[in-house]
Amino acid sequence: MPEQPDYTAPYALEKELRNVQALLKLEQAEDLEQFKIKNAKASISERQQRGLTWYPVTITKEDVGFGGKVVLELERPAGQQGLHLFQVGKNAALFGNIPGRSATDRPTLNGVITSVRRNKLLLATNKEELPDWLDEGGKLGIDLTFDEVSYREMDYALGKVMGAYGDRLAELRDVLLGAKPARFREEKASDLFYPSPLNASQLAAVKHVLAAQDVAIIHGPPGTGKTTTLVQAILETIRRERRVLVCAPSNTAVDLLTEKLAERGVNVIRMGNPSRVSDLLLDHTLDAQIMAHKSYNEMRAMRQTADQYRETASKHVRNFGWEEQQQRRQLKEEARLLFQQADDLERYITEDLLESVQVITCTLVGASNRAIRHLNYETVFIDEAAQALEPGCWIPIAKAQRVVLAGDHQQLPPTVKSDKAGALRETLFEKCIKRQPEVSKMLTVQYRMHEQIMQFSSEQFYEGRLEAYEGVAHAGLDAYDLRFAPDLPVEFLDTAGFGMQEITIPESRSTANPEEADLLLKRLAQLLEPYDAADHEDDPLSIGVIAPYRAQINYLKDAVEENDELSGLLLHRQLSIGTVDSFQGQERDIIAISLTRSNSHGEIGFLSDIRRMNVGMTRARKKLLLIGDSSTLGSHPFYKAFLEYVELIGGYRTAWELQE
Repeated sequence: MPEQPDYTAPYALEKELRNVQALLKLEQAEDLEQFKIKNAKASISERQQRGLTWYPVTITKEDVGFGGKVVLELERPAGQQGLHLFQVGKNAALFGNIPGRSATDRPTLNGVITSVRRNKLLLATNKEELPDWLDEGGKLGIDLTFDEVSYREMDYALGKVMGAYGDRLAELRDVLLGAKPARFREEKASDLFYPSPLNASQLAAVKHVLAAQDVAIIHGPPGTGKTTTLVQAILETIRRERRVLVCAPSNTAVDLLTEKLAERGVNVIRMGNPSRVSDLLLDHTLDAQIMAHKSYNEMRAMRQTADQYRETASKHVRNFGWEEQQQRRQLKEEARLLFQQADDLERYITEDLLESVQVITCTLVGASNRAIRHLNYETVFIDEAAQALEPGCWIPIAKAQRVVLAGDHQQLPPTVKSDKAGALRETLFEKCIKRQPEVSKMLTVQYRMHEQIMQFSSEQFYEGRLEAYEGVAHAGLDAYDLRFAPDLPVEFLDTAGFGMQEITIPESRSTANPEEADLLLKRLAQLLEPYDAADHEDDPLSIGVIAPYRAQINYLKDAVEENDELSGLLLHRQLSIGTVDSFQGQERDIIAISLTRSNSHGEIGFLSDIRRMNVGMTRARKKLLLIGDSSTLGSHPFYKAFLEYVELIGGYRTAWELQE
């Protein structure tokens, strides 16, 4: 076994962080290269095919959004209903294909996508008025753009952490990376104020957070109520502190926490663009809070008057003499001063709001937002920390006296595009929990799945410590509807010896196994025979079909559409098909997994990432169905142990049984 580095040695942490910085540079270069290949070097039609461009688009509506910035509704032709990568929160640029201008000279208008539905999207621009080139004619299009800001902020934060000496950031760095022990105050039960229905392990985690002087980790395995516990810890913390920062790497996670806190009556401001456009969320954005402020109308009036002055000054006058010139100059100067006063007033309003707020929520990069960049916090909370790149976590930590991380390092790691930067997948959460296990409290009661679905994951990843809440422990499909009885909560369908060989698709380097997919759908249709949707209108059955390879996903989607028994469920959104990543953070009553790999060499590719398989298996509430080739899978210790587990609980079947 290789010798572990001594993180307490001088310069060891600096060397480690320099390595992280170098890896980040590699990742940025790879990300940019992939973006250029997919976007900048391709023609408009190629970018359209790759889902990176809508073209042509028309401006169907023009609005003034929060902060006085223009929001455009853009629509593409109805015939262009192909797949695309546009989504809420992504940076994009409207471009003009202006006659007489070359492709490299295309004018652009940058913004952020705030809504996408079918052939329409909303682009919140960073301008208060539209540029003149939009009147020059020519077709318009919209491109996804490369996000350089995130990399710049992460690099800056890493530099700050490396350079920290003799201050709080230096102490936190040393504790988080294992060079100094974490300190805890003595826990007092009487300290807890907010009444809550937390179980013993959740309560222990909240007390642990309150006792931490440097860092605390809430380790939340699947279905254990991590978000509920984190919200409770935040509520208890804001009783003791004036203002806290709550972050996550994804907009979706930030939105969820913002909603949960707002529902509990917390004065919360959501920085940045929410991805879930609900009234509750919008009311808590900084822009909405500014609009609700008592001084907003005064600021708006200033800007309207300034606009009028500027418009009057720019009007064409036939007889343009010295007096008119002076008048124009005076109007322009008055407009400039008014705009300046309005900006000053907006800064005052923002400061006033941030002074009284209890919780600020944002993404990790959002912690460097211009409006809050100067703020510091006693406590910073980071949710989904086990899915966040380490450099991203340092952005908010640099503003903290104390850090609370929440997540599960036995689920999906962050996405890293560069093979050379693969070590970036080891997160700050993972480093801290491995080097200082005492900073972590694990939640042990899960509320999602039948105990037989839970048990294998518990033994493999969580030292067998998970226990199923009594309300779900025996809740299989038969508890949902007696017509499903007798059914097995966990079932493995073995295709070994059946000749269902995988197929490799060279162009995409992806793998499919059509015969296995057909057999899985046959078993799923058979399983659902007793199900009558009309009897469960208020509580319809939800089904997820998972495969590790895109080629297998595509085959399954096509096959389901042609399947009379299953296509209706797809139409009514009761059935969804995707990779493990698309199901992260979700759950379904039934999860069916096609393991796909079947070859004579025992090669299992992606399947060797057992954390990914942990996520897939633990999405199921009532039924987990897997299909695969035991002779291929059995060469890997994880799948060998799983095969032994299904044998033990009576969940093993062969494909021959289904064919009989």
